[in-house]
Amino acid sequence: MKALTATEREEFLKILKARFEKNMNRHKGLDWAKVQAKLEANPKKLAILQEMEDTGGEPDVIAYDKKADVYTFVDCSPETPKGRRNLCYDREALEARKEHKPANSAMDVAKEMGIEILSEEEYKALQELGTFDAKTSSWIKTPADVRKLGGALFSDYRYGRVFVYHNGAQSYYAVRGFRGSLKV
Repeated sequence: MKALTATEREEFLKILKARFEKNMNRHKGLDWAKVQAKLEANPKKLAILQEMEDTGGEPDVIAYDKKADVYTFVDCSPETPKGRRNLCYDREALEARKEHKPANSAMDVAKEMGIEILSEEEYKALQELGTFDAKTSSWIKTPADVRKLGGALFSDYRYGRVFVYHNGAQSYYAVRGFRGSLKV
């Protein structure tokens, strides 16, 4: 991951601020100046957020842990990030494919980026803040017992509700990617 130049930092902070101000329902009571100060004090985390942005995630603040003084950013793009689609679930699934392998796995890409794939609970909490994945779906963290049997979980929003499904972990689709979170 490359460090951002001063100009890139300034431009990206403007994008994040505009998104923050446009979507106050996602972070009621939070002050942008405090969020920005935290980001400026953590240039590596800001660079990770830039990568989330570059892959189509449109990261935004959705939570603040006052005790730990930590902000949580999540991909808030209307559909699963375009730059993180066509991925099977994890490395084991990727290696199990005999042919037509995807370029990578969701878990590997998340690790390379420095973000966490959303859990089922986090995904459902995100859906309380808006409508996400009405035309796409996103891999979510899969419990070990499901993964051990070869499966993986994904979610989407259809018919006015959040659905959690299963699929073979080695599967991949043009409309399935993953959403990530980052604590700053």
